[in-house]
Amino acid sequence: MSKRAFTFPGQGSQTVGMGKDLAAAYPEARAVFQEVDEALGQRLSAIMFEGPDDILRLTENAQPALMAVSLAVVRVLESKGVRLADHAAYVAGHSLGEYSALCAAGTFSLSDTARLLKTRGQAMQKAVPVGHGAMAALLGLDLETAQEVAAEAAQGEVCDVANDNAPGQVVVSGATAAIERAVEIAKAKGAKRALLLPVSAPFHCSLMQPAADAMAQALAEVSMQAPAVPLVANVLAQPISDPADIRQRLVEQVTGVVRWTESVTWLTGQGGVTHLAELGTGKVLTGLAKRINSEASATAVGTPADIDAFVAELTA
Repeated sequence: MSKRAFTFPGQGSQTVGMGKDLAAAYPEARAVFQEVDEALGQRLSAIMFEGPDDILRLTENAQPALMAVSLAVVRVLESKGVRLADHAAYVAGHSLGEYSALCAAGTFSLSDTARLLKTRGQAMQKAVPVGHGAMAALLGLDLETAQEVAAEAAQGEVCDVANDNAPGQVVVSGATAAIERAVEIAKAKGAKRALLLPVSAPFHCSLMQPAADAMAQALAEVSMQAPAVPLVANVLAQPISDPADIRQRLVEQVTGVVRWTESVTWLTGQGGVTHLAELGTGKVLTGLAKRINSEASATAVGTPADIDAFVAELTA
């Protein structure tokens, strides 16, 4: 019996036109986009479908937009008889994708998730003045070497490992000067490539503490249910189901490391998962899954054609 996990993409997967084909094809998708627009009091769907790109890329827009497309896919699958609880043993999401995963599993309502992500995006953007923080991808270095690079580059400033995305793909985050030093040190230590990322804030490092405080307050005020299946949390790379535990880990996640390599390793090892399905925009997690565990099968489910193929596979 094959065992599946549903995964949900993070920031960077957004693209102008996202969700437009789903809205055209399915009333369930249109209903999701309408509910998110209403919850936020803005026409986010218009920005998703038509752009402009620089407005969509803003953290406070990109985060709820990515969640909205993931949830549109989930609702369309449900309309075709594919319920998450029947077909997924676990859910997991990359950074903001953790909120999409929890919404899909019934922990948060759709409207609450949209508002939480708007708050999270605004708080992350406000935590550090533009230009004062940066992130860089270090390609071709293992996690331990990347940690050494970060420690050496810090020189009294913040320079933290932010994302362990896949073997040889680690992201560091912190003060701009420290991250620029990290790029040079990484090259000297044999990185294939080390490059600054086009992000507007230094996510997942200690500079994000004001945003973590804002999320602690927002999450304390929102209604939460236990998820239909366990969430493999970014900061633990372990499954959790208790709402109080989930709340705590979502706060820690703002400043903590996205332990994606370990999360997928756990899912495909102890978790017994053989198939990973990435629900939403793009194929980033599908690519990472194959780098983390070449034995696991990984599928991206984001377009009407993808949905038809996935439903056919699950109901065969």
